[in-house]
Amino acid sequence: MTGSLRRIWGLMYRHLCLYRRSWPRLVELAYWPILQMCIWGFTASFISGRAFGTAAGGGHHALILAASTLLAGVLLWEICIRSQMGVAISFMEELWSRNLGHIFISPLRPWELIAGLVGVAFTRTLAGVLPAILVAWALYAFNLFALGPVLVLFFANLMIMGWAVALGIVALILRYGAGAEALAWSLLFGLTPLAAVYYPVSTLPAWLQPISRAIPATHVFEGMRAVLLEGHLALGAMAASFGLNIVWLAAASLIFAWQFQSARRRGALVAIGE
Repeated sequence: MTGSLRRIWGLMYRHLCLYRRSWPRLVELAYWPILQMCIWGFTASFISGRAFGTAAGGGHHALILAASTLLAGVLLWEICIRSQMGVAISFMEELWSRNLGHIFISPLRPWELIAGLVGVAFTRTLAGVLPAILVAWALYAFNLFALGPVLVLFFANLMIMGWAVALGIVALILRYGAGAEALAWSLLFGLTPLAAVYYPVSTLPAWLQPISRAIPATHVFEGMRAVLLEGHLALGAMAASFGLNIVWLAAASLIFAWQFQSARRRGALVAIGE
């Protein structure tokens, strides 16, 4: 086990070194989360400001809560997106540097590669999302940590979903090569309308709601709204999210293992990306 930890850390250290002396890479980590927070934050401020002049009492308070759920949704969804992109882009870094074949000449095993990429993704996620949380607090007086300890459950569920989606993307890259790389930037954005990030599941058409409820993140955002709007934690939503994450992660792991073995037999681990 010690040998595995050393190999995992070695892979993580290789990727972390890319950021140590590259300020453009460091800026890029936080750029999109902060940009998203600025866009949606100013939008929420505009809505709240307009509401202040037209709504009274409880109506104004309800609109303020709606703006808070919008900001919380933006920040939490960035956790999932950064988690997914951290794994997928770190894998593509190995492809772009023609290093994948070299890695598997070493004793590194496939699960150790994934563990190392997950570790890098966790670090990238913190580096990207924490500045956006500070921006939300500084500009809009919104404190995500006010959600309390349940934030840990939200964070864990969204991170795991991001890993599962990233494994699926990596499997597609192993199968289809560079043609599937664009999915690393687009796939989760395509799920945004179905994941109930900014509105409840009940807003969707009836035929789309079962599809939405099959997404782990949907239950996180439903739980987030329950905390902010009703003041209680929906344990059922958290249990559903964890259960779906287990299914998603298991399915993605099996697909990745299948495509990895197929790529190894075809010799694609060396030729992929060329």
